[in-house]
Amino acid sequence: MEYLVTMTTHVPDGTSAEAVDGVRARESAHTRELAAQGYVLRLWRPPLGPGEWRTLGLFAAADAAELERVLAAMPLRVWRTDEVKELKPHRNDPAPGAWAGQPAGSGKTTAEFLVTFTPAVPAGTPERDLAKATDGEAERTGELAREGRLVRLWVLPAEHGVLPALGLWRAGDEAAMQSILESLPQYPYFTAETTTLTAHPSDPAAPGSRSIVQERIEEARG
Repeated sequence: MEYLVTMTTHVPDGTSAEAVDGVRARESAHTRELAAQGYVLRLWRPPLGPGEWRTLGLFAAADAAELERVLAAMPLRVWRTDEVKELKPHRNDPAPGAWAGQPAGSGKTTAEFLVTFTPAVPAGTPERDLAKATDGEAERTGELAREGRLVRLWVLPAEHGVLPALGLWRAGDEAAMQSILESLPQYPYFTAETTTLTAHPSDPAAPGSRSIVQERIEEARG
């Protein structure tokens, strides 16, 4: 199983900088071990306000109980709270090989984005229009995956009776990401919440480790 974990750290007032540095060093070393064991697949920084300390992580584990054991053993857990979302495979999820490389013809390093799609079909929409958009969506996401723009796609837990989806994307900037979203056949039928991601120093997908990440994704997908 794969999980998206939002990790928020609150260091107690009065904690010395030396103590913080020590815990962070142990966290970094332990994260490398977890990546080698296939538990940590990716790490990112979301947009942060002044004084915020938050990380987004893509984890793999046999089940929720195993994931909790992994999270509880991380050194920063003494100051951290974790919000876990179980990720299920989406029918349009690209093959794991789409993980590596930059989008074709991009000419530069691109940014990564997490996009949450929530169904929002206008009342009275004909069923044939929805069916056409669904068929077109599969074809379009396949194209974007081959271009290296769509990296992964999952189904999130149901909210208020609807099943949102979560996508990991690559694009040159936020404007380019928005253009990609508007090119999707189902664009008129969902709302999109986009989170711009920045590099995390302990991300297993740093240069030289992509092959390990791909292997772990394949194992997680069974």
